[in-house]
Amino acid sequence: MKEINITTSFTIFDSISELSEEVQDLMNQAIEIRKKAYAPYSKFRVGAALLLDNGKIVLGSNQENAAYPSGLCAERTAIFYAGSAYPEAKILRMAITAASDTNQTTAPIPPCGSCRQSIAEYEIKQETPIEIYFMGEIGEVYKSSSLKNLLPLMFDKKFL
Repeated sequence: MKEINITTSFTIFDSISELSEEVQDLMNQAIEIRKKAYAPYSKFRVGAALLLDNGKIVLGSNQENAAYPSGLCAERTAIFYAGSAYPEAKILRMAITAASDTNQTTAPIPPCGSCRQSIAEYEIKQETPIEIYFMGEIGEVYKSSSLKNLLPLMFDKKFL
């Protein structure tokens, strides 16, 4: 038997105001699109903004459905749109924000497992890391320099 240790590393900012101007703009766009989420069931709204290497910004918000598995998270809404509209573009960074309609969300909210796997697919495909910034409604912002910090044992095409 042997044991492995996996460590991850994040940079923590006290608030949006500590981010670079470019990342602040991206996060503010994620906040605005979050407000347009369709979340009548969970009352939990998520917004995502992606900066592509061609300078385009792609937005996504969660879209729920009464048949729960038919909904889609904000991160996947944005990343799948980027993949279809700009298939050759690389995703440089992603900003994610989440807020509840019923109580204030102060802890940073990372992507769910399905979104992590989808982001991993694009990070592997483009062969460059994707910076991921995530926060709740207010408060700290976490930065991961790569999806590998959030999903260190990634499943990818080499296993198929």
